[in-house]
Amino acid sequence: MTGDRPLVAVLDYGIGNLRSAEKGLQRAGADARLTADRSLIAEADAVVMPGVGAFAACMDALHGSGLADAALESIESGRPFLGICVGMQMLYEGSDENTGVPGLGVLPGHIRLLPDTVRRPQMQWSPLRVVRDTPILAGLDGAWMYFVHSYAAEVTDDVVAVCEYGGDITAAVERRNVFATQFHPEKSGVNGLALLGNFVTNLTRAPA
Repeated sequence: MTGDRPLVAVLDYGIGNLRSAEKGLQRAGADARLTADRSLIAEADAVVMPGVGAFAACMDALHGSGLADAALESIESGRPFLGICVGMQMLYEGSDENTGVPGLGVLPGHIRLLPDTVRRPQMQWSPLRVVRDTPILAGLDGAWMYFVHSYAAEVTDDVVAVCEYGGDITAAVERRNVFATQFHPEKSGVNGLALLGNFVTNLTRAPA
């Protein structure tokens, strides 16, 4: 904790616009830092793993940067961990997008291609339906969030929010200290900022 602002490490593994997540967390009140420094990541109050693009490319970059182990270690430590978009998908065992490429296996299940009955990718604003209460989604049932994806996680007991897109699509999951979103909170305006604010507020309320 730096002052009254929790230190949040945003994993810098060289994929996509990772800085937008950093800036969103800073606006939400965190001392968020885009970093590949293992010591800083180990000291952080929470760790965030964004991701955009193809599953295999993100997994290759994560391993190539040496940050796959850092991500797993931070999760195993019990500290809050937030995955965003492909950063969420990488937490699963694998993806239909690149079969044979293992994910981190933190969450049980696989990432599946959206059904043929809908347009792919889902590139639009969609409202959330909260199916299990959690502090990070407080006040956000029915909130519109921005989605850009062609693949989504299987609906399992870890799901805390869904959106409607030819059926229920996994929008957010939570398992112990891991929370993840298929949508982009950092691109979802005031609603996304509210989610990030809930995440940061939950850190400041956590026992030392």
